Amino acid sequence: MKRLALLFALLALTTACTEEVGLIDEDSNFGGRGGGRNTALDPVMDIVDFTPPPANPLRNAYFGDLHVHTEYSFDAYNFGTTATPYDAYRFAQGASIEHPGGYQIQMATPLDFYAVTDHAMFLGLALEAGDTTTPFSQYPVSQNLHNLNADDNKGVWSLLSRITNFAAFIPDTLAGILAGEISEEMATGVTRRAWADIINAAEQYNDPGHFTTFVAYEYTSSTDDVGNLHRNVIFRGSDKLPAVPFSRLNSQNPEGLWDWMDTLRAQGIESLAIPHNSNGSNGQMFKLVDWAGNPMDDAYADQRMRNEPIVEITQVKGTSDTHPLLSPNDEWADFEIYNLRVGTSLPSQPQGSYVREALRHGLMLASQGVTNPYQFGVVAASDTHVAGTSDDEKTFFSKAGLLDAFPDRRGSVPVDPIYGLIAKFLAPDTLTEVEGKNYTYGGGFESWSASGVTGVWAEENTRDALYDAFRRKETFATSGPRMRARFFAGTDYADEIMTEESMIEKAYAGGVPMGSDLITGGQAPRFIAWASADPRGTALQRLQVIKGWEKNGETYEAVYDVACSDGLLPDPETHRCPDNGARVNLADCSITEGVGATELKALWQDPDYDSDSHAFYYLRALENPTCRWSTWDALRAGVEPRPDLHTTLQERVWSSPIWVR
Repeated sequence: MKRLALLFALLALTTACTEEVGLIDEDSNFGGRGGGRNTALDPVMDIVDFTPPPANPLRNAYFGDLHVHTEYSFDAYNFGTTATPYDAYRFAQGASIEHPGGYQIQMATPLDFYAVTDHAMFLGLALEAGDTTTPFSQYPVSQNLHNLNADDNKGVWSLLSRITNFAAFIPDTLAGILAGEISEEMATGVTRRAWADIINAAEQYNDPGHFTTFVAYEYTSSTDDVGNLHRNVIFRGSDKLPAVPFSRLNSQNPEGLWDWMDTLRAQGIESLAIPHNSNGSNGQMFKLVDWAGNPMDDAYADQRMRNEPIVEITQVKGTSDTHPLLSPNDEWADFEIYNLRVGTSLPSQPQGSYVREALRHGLMLASQGVTNPYQFGVVAASDTHVAGTSDDEKTFFSKAGLLDAFPDRRGSVPVDPIYGLIAKFLAPDTLTEVEGKNYTYGGGFESWSASGVTGVWAEENTRDALYDAFRRKETFATSGPRMRARFFAGTDYADEIMTEESMIEKAYAGGVPMGSDLITGGQAPRFIAWASADPRGTALQRLQVIKGWEKNGETYEAVYDVACSDGLLPDPETHRCPDNGARVNLADCSITEGVGATELKALWQDPDYDSDSHAFYYLRALENPTCRWSTWDALRAGVEPRPDLHTTLQERVWSSPIWVR
């Protein structure tokens, strides 16, 4: 992990390599490694009804993952992944694919949309380095990756060399290109072919009305102190696209990415960027100054919001909603917290790294007369590096391929004693001791999470309809289960609206949905809060509204339980639901039967509403407690759960905010 820190520090100091932006149009001939694969109908995926369902003006909930890596990403390939973008889209629709660990992975419930987001930086180069028939593989920098993912090179003893090779490949390749020892033209050609194949896969599997794919990629940047600044760039359509994606090699500064997106937008190429893992940004993702350290102004805020209307609130590398240090009065703030900077063992500063605080700071900036740069909606994703989403606690296979394919490798059960002795001698940094037992330490694998899934309210399952929902921020995020949430605000909702069949129609007509502004004219707004449980999951325990507000230059927050399960009522003083008695038996992970709700809803009015302050509100619903993935691992291994990890958790869903002024 120290090598990774040195790697990112080196990248931060390199000279940017720029290239003239070209375009791919709809008449291009997409070639490449995966082109033409899987063209015959898969028996698992055979579709009977090709007629798209009619559009629903009141909008349906669709679920998907907008953060997926395949063999074209340098790190995923190094982790043992050989799954293609074609495999990724098959997986999302319900097919099983092979995990680098040698077992099959498959979703219990297929997704409605999916986006392969391989790293733009060195796209396809590790794959070419491993294939000894390619010209790029003949460079010395490629030698350590030769036949890396051959079947006889995936054992436990290859892990240490993989970590070392991963840390060396990128800076050595970059140095070779800058020194002229590696052909930049050849490297760019590899990236062009990989990008064209990613586009081809998205086109092949996009099935309007049934399953949606987005052409996308990941922009992978960080600050000099390894503060994560990664973004996933999602293109609306595919009729015209850039010939190569904009990467960290073009600019370390995300403002450079926004400039590029604006340039493409002027040419009719629409896209948006989604920041992720702000929790690992060391306070850099949501600063109160721009890249150069200048105070934010309207131009900065307008450009940021134009290009980044939504943000990833949870994924495998932890939850970015809030942190216990930032929200000490939120009893549920300590949820799947990942405290490290991405790819390192260095701590990440909470301030400036979490979504709720950024929403509060946005109000503060607005009160100072600056356009709010943090008025974003929320989504969730997996950030899988094996092409398949791992969002189920019981069947969690994590994200880093061979590095965390099994419980002992992801730190949930003790390592084999003999391996532990050898590793202590050869690589002590890869182990941590807890109460006399050795566990793998992989940069916080044990703190990773079986998360997450994006929910979207859209008229139909098409690129245009889903993308429009991203833009208007009518999105919600779950920690994995397929919970649904709707959230509206208005000043004229009648008491009986919650029991009417036309509730949603009247909610839209008389107010605004999540992601919107509500100007009240001084009237206290009323909120329609609604959540439903995953039909295959666990019952809901409580429905909450999170409020943040600004007053006299200071910002505040509060949590209100607005609906409770089992006929219970929130306490009018504490605004908390009574305990509904839901428990988990750690001996077998069974849960209390007969408690919880399949649906919770409320027409709620803020008891502390102040018409003189600007505020945001968003919905959060919690399930009854269930076993965390690390406890499931320990249970199957016949050992006690690791004592320094949470044994249970409460899965949850978040809505995008509504801003009231």
